Amino acid sequence: MKFAPLKKEHAADRVFSATHRVSDNVQSETISIAAAVAQTQSESAEIARGLKRQDPELLDHLIELYQHRLLRYLLFLTGKREVAEDLFQETWMRVLLRGAQYNGKARFDTWLFTIARNLVIDLSRKRTMSSLDEMSEGREDDRPFEIPMTGPSPLEQFQSREDSAEVSAVLLKLEPNYREVLVLRFYEELSLEEIANLTRAPLSTVKSRLYRGLAALKPEVEQIRASHRMAEVG
Repeated sequence: MKFAPLKKEHAADRVFSATHRVSDNVQSETISIAAAVAQTQSESAEIARGLKRQDPELLDHLIELYQHRLLRYLLFLTGKREVAEDLFQETWMRVLLRGAQYNGKARFDTWLFTIARNLVIDLSRKRTMSSLDEMSEGREDDRPFEIPMTGPSPLEQFQSREDSAEVSAVLLKLEPNYREVLVLRFYEELSLEEIANLTRAPLSTVKSRLYRGLAALKPEVEQIRASHRMAEVG
């Protein structure tokens, strides 16, 4: 019994088919991103309307949703729990009193962190101590500075639960301007553009702080890994 020979697919047909598959995947991914952006914008607009009404239930929901992230951010900025907790309370008071100023065009968490950051700067100025205040004065070197990023960053390698305390301790050793960018980028997952808007710094400055912070963090993290290896061997 003879079978009819299979038709050979022309190379052009295979390319055409593959191109369509890639195009469909890209289109699907684009639609997903657009949907996520639209949802975020809708949520931001809803929060803005609720804050204008001074909706107490909305405020309770926002505190429940963002309290851990906000306190963590303040802890990393100040390095002192008591100060962070005081500023945490003050931040939510500002949200309550100035909620009408939030227009929903930016993400709520970005607006929230901006309030917190300004409170840290105000406190630092009153105490006349070296602080985040120096970030706005253009004293640092903004020239391009990059380190190779071929794999996970040092922070991403040590975000497991058992290493979180050690990583936090290492971060607190860094200069405040580097520490803040690392926290916003890797803990809060803000984009570099969002960080630039929040800190009112040029994008090039944010990139410089990120790379320099990672460079300063790398030897500290490697020391932690070496101590872990020695403990396992011992």
